[in-house]
Amino acid sequence: MTGLFEHEVPTRADDLFCFGIYTASHAVSRAYVPHLKRLGLTYPQYITLTLLWEADRQKVNTLAKALRMETSTLTPLVTRLEGMGLVRREPNAEDRRAIDVVLTPKGRGLKDKAPAITQCMIEQTGMTHTELDALQQLLFKLRDGLLTP
Repeated sequence: MTGLFEHEVPTRADDLFCFGIYTASHAVSRAYVPHLKRLGLTYPQYITLTLLWEADRQKVNTLAKALRMETSTLTPLVTRLEGMGLVRREPNAEDRRAIDVVLTPKGRGLKDKAPAITQCMIEQTGMTHTELDALQQLLFKLRDGLLTP
């Protein structure tokens, strides 16, 4: 076979990169459950808060873009975070049609617990920091390649 593949195109699930990513993603989500349960958070809520801890007061559409999800998917998630007292929604000061998501003091306070969770997760992988950095770079390259029109 000539072209993009050195070998035959894989057809078995175990040989498909998408299957490896799919099962690894589920494993990561499940591994976070016991850590996040103590905080009363789901994995998507935690990732959303992580983005807000990096830069508070983000527009809903900016958060959705960073998370690679539709605003219609993010809105119920933000509603739950708001109901938990972790964020609040406010009109954007420059564009009154846009909505900002802002951390509350309670939401900001959870940031102090994040490094311990991350450390536990790093240890649980059994991978070195170098391996995890390389994996992260490959995942971003894959993501960006698939998102390119």
